[in-house]
Amino acid sequence: MSMDGVGTKTITAFAYGSNMLTARLRERCPSARPLGVAELRGYELRWHKRSRKDGSSKCDVIQSTSAGASVFGVLYEIAVSEKADLDRAEGLRSGYDEAEVKLHTAGGEIAAVAYVATDIDPDLKPYSWYHAFVLAGAREHRLPETYVNILQSVVATQDPDRTRHDRNMLLTGSEARQ
Repeated sequence: MSMDGVGTKTITAFAYGSNMLTARLRERCPSARPLGVAELRGYELRWHKRSRKDGSSKCDVIQSTSAGASVFGVLYEIAVSEKADLDRAEGLRSGYDEAEVKLHTAGGEIAAVAYVATDIDPDLKPYSWYHAFVLAGAREHRLPETYVNILQSVVATQDPDRTRHDRNMLLTGSEARQ
């Protein structure tokens, strides 16, 4: 825990999925302030976390034995007073657990909290709007182009709830009907 410039107690969180998109995270935590890009070395991104809300998959990070494996994401400073809202939105202890991770940034190594999945299903696919959140966040924060290309290659499926799809696509700045 630290203090921001106005004396508010804050935490540093590592976003690697839909929360990379600042507009998405600010819906959950209005105080969220991006601090920059970070790399979680020795991990891989997977799209296998089962959503209990909509039945699709969400992002997760898992330790990897592959040489050079890493996950890129965005560090955010969030007011401690909003952490419970983020925990609820993420499904803390109901699909995700919280872990402290060591990240590499342009300014050196830093510790942050991250959510790691506890409820996974490798057969699930993300909905196209969730995939769009992840891509929009990666582009917004200028993650490495090769990493963005990997994210873009993920196969997504259409959400049968068109209202939810359209509402979520508005946040990405993309056309609602895809």
